Amino acid sequence: MPIPQEIIKIKRNGKALSQTDIQQFAQGLTDGSFSDSQAAALAMAIYLNGMTVDEKVALTLAMRDSGTRLNWQGSLNGPVVDKHSTGGVGDKVTLMLAPMVAACGAFMPSIAGRGLGHTGGTVDKLEAIPGYSCNQSLSRMRQLLPELGCLIVGQTDELAPADRRLYGIRDVTATVESIPLITASILSKKLSEGLDALVMDVKVGNGAIMTTADDARELACSIVDTACGAGVPTAALISDMNQILGTTAGNALEVMETLDYLTGTHREARLHQLTLALGADMLVLTGIQPDQVSATRALQHSLDSGKAAEYFARMVAALGGPADLLAQPNNYLAKAPVLLDVPAPATGYLQVNDTVALGMAVVRLGGGRSHPDQKINPAVGFSHICPAGQQVTKDQPLLTVHAANREDAELAVQEVLAACTVVPEPVKASPLVHQRLA
Repeated sequence: MPIPQEIIKIKRNGKALSQTDIQQFAQGLTDGSFSDSQAAALAMAIYLNGMTVDEKVALTLAMRDSGTRLNWQGSLNGPVVDKHSTGGVGDKVTLMLAPMVAACGAFMPSIAGRGLGHTGGTVDKLEAIPGYSCNQSLSRMRQLLPELGCLIVGQTDELAPADRRLYGIRDVTATVESIPLITASILSKKLSEGLDALVMDVKVGNGAIMTTADDARELACSIVDTACGAGVPTAALISDMNQILGTTAGNALEVMETLDYLTGTHREARLHQLTLALGADMLVLTGIQPDQVSATRALQHSLDSGKAAEYFARMVAALGGPADLLAQPNNYLAKAPVLLDVPAPATGYLQVNDTVALGMAVVRLGGGRSHPDQKINPAVGFSHICPAGQQVTKDQPLLTVHAANREDAELAVQEVLAACTVVPEPVKASPLVHQRLA
């Protein structure tokens, strides 16, 4: 059995690691036989020299198998599927999609994360619902999923512990951006859910981790090839993040938009299109529907019939939230004391130049974290967001700021105006879905 420095040397010299080397690395991350400095050295060697598909498959499976794997064999009467996004601003698709695909006959045990940097976290959004507990044991998940059809919960220490340690090391050694390590990190956690299929939403644009089409395509291809190599059919959509997704950003506000979407009160066009596209892939990959057209029709019916809303309501109640959230959301969702419109500085067409800055403005309002232990204010954020490219008149509201106090609100107004411009000529909109890979 090679010692850690021999494994590091192989990758440092640009050669491929064997399956045994990689399994030893994952074990070393879990039991401590690889020190932090040795794990950091190997992470940097991978960052600099890359990995083959076989190496990425081996690393994904080794980190997945470093902890518990969920097994649904014999307990469910349908396929198990999940969706993962690389992160953006206003991305509340998981909240909508889980009850929709459950209403269509799939089971979705989604283990989600908290906000990271400028991107909002699914767990933070759900915790804006009073009583909702994202902290569920694996045994409780095994009990609830057959009853509910969908579960959205937080990460647990039992799943992929090797990845948890490696991510912490990558975070402080400038190796977070390594595509092989991003791939193995995402997939080791997702595949531990016991999936029959997976759909990825890889964001690209001025509000995404991947800002160029080439980088987004490289990551999407890496994830699809690795997941399929690990035996889980996977598709990826490369979708636009050159503007906030939907009409809200901020935790309680995004929950409210989710409820409006599920109940049919309001469905913003781009958000609806992306949700249907991702959901259709989920239903086709699992064999529930034969093609995209049939799958899209089934998802729309889940909304129009009220069935998806019922699934969401049952999940919320089972995980500790109010049973009448859909009927009485204003009784439960926090509201900010200060609302302030952002006026258009001129007449023309709205252009969004820096979606990351808009996400960071929400963080500074208190809707995200600047350090891990910071408490989030669920009420703050943006609502009534104008889409990029929309024609506006001078002083027309571009969005409404929800803040804890007037000072915070006025600062957010200035941040929005710095991130957006109003130009005299029509703005060419980015395509919502750039590419599909499978």
